[in-house]
Amino acid sequence: MDIDPKLIEDLYEALHKVSGYIYPNELELQWSVLIVLYPYITGLVAGAFILASLERVFNVKEVEPTYRLALLTSLAFMLVAPLPLNAHLGHFERGYEILITPNKTSAMAMFGFVYIWYLAVVLLLEVWFEYRKDIVIFSKTKPAPLRWFYKVLTLGVDNISPRSLEIDDKIGRAITVIGIPSAVLLHGYVGFIFGSIKAIPWWSTALMPIIFLFSAMVSGIAMVMILYMFLCWFRGETIKGEKMVCLDAIARYLLVALIISFSLEALEMIQKAYEAEEHYDITVVMLEGMLYLSMLVVQVFLGSIVPMLFLGFVRVVNVHERIRKAVYAMSSILILIGIFAMRWNVVIGGQFVSKGFRGLTTYKLGIAGREGLLSAAIILVLPFLILAALIKLFPPWPAGGVPAEERKGDLTAGA
Repeated sequence: MDIDPKLIEDLYEALHKVSGYIYPNELELQWSVLIVLYPYITGLVAGAFILASLERVFNVKEVEPTYRLALLTSLAFMLVAPLPLNAHLGHFERGYEILITPNKTSAMAMFGFVYIWYLAVVLLLEVWFEYRKDIVIFSKTKPAPLRWFYKVLTLGVDNISPRSLEIDDKIGRAITVIGIPSAVLLHGYVGFIFGSIKAIPWWSTALMPIIFLFSAMVSGIAMVMILYMFLCWFRGETIKGEKMVCLDAIARYLLVALIISFSLEALEMIQKAYEAEEHYDITVVMLEGMLYLSMLVVQVFLGSIVPMLFLGFVRVVNVHERIRKAVYAMSSILILIGIFAMRWNVVIGGQFVSKGFRGLTTYKLGIAGREGLLSAAIILVLPFLILAALIKLFPPWPAGGVPAEERKGDLTAGA
């Protein structure tokens, strides 16, 4: 019996557009919104630290007003970084076992050691050396019980002579130098985890760790910029002079990082289109449907193209400071939303494609529950609450938050 070739062609096309032609073990997505938060938060940690290193290592004095804020931001988000994983897996009380009985062949297990190294050796030490002088002064001037708290933090070292502070500065710079490759490792490994999963072509690419790293730089810089502007407004300070120079410098580095990040993502999509492997047809269907809004509209257009145009415009055209500040604030917010959309499209979008490349799975974000929107919102808000407490305890302002009258006679204490 002869079969009409047109019928075969129509059937083949219909198979590529069918929804729900999946295997039984694909009915539910294994990784949900909590795993979206995981790379998003760790990216903010790495990006904020890299911005801090511009002043400490590369001597970019223009961004010096945000150095301490960037450090505290990185620390606040670092303290929350493992929570999405623990909430997803459950049994917080077993988390320590990953360090006692690690699986050396598991990239996820090795994260425990990377986390401890970055938190204890890099962030906590650098914050301590940076604030040691203020901690000593606070331990003598603040009322109890805060004075006792700062006294404990001095670790019994109250020498803040010029020579001692010079040593602190050298040690702090050395820690920052070590922290730069550590920050690269921290977030590059997240991209490595996704890029090494061969079963999902959407993830399996050598560019994934690099894309994650540069997008982390973009999100971290944008977060510090919007926080700096908010804190200046909250304290009633006008952004002008040195502060405006700082914002202009941060915006310049943000634009460069955004261009590189967007170019890498575009290169990855061009490569996939050029290779046109068996999964490409279903990927196109997914982009035209389920991911059209989150990827093409939010991630690409609103989160990348619009901020690039705005930031590039203020670099080329000499506009008033008020306009520049509005552009910087709006661009930072759009970038943070766009990077979150990028993480969503990678984690959730990568699981939409069925293993047979003939159908699309679905994902519905619930409100309550361990994997729900409420849990994700609490985890996302928690770093800001921690940051507020850190700023209260360790003011990031240029003078360290120590009034001049409290500094009198203390600079040589313990000498």
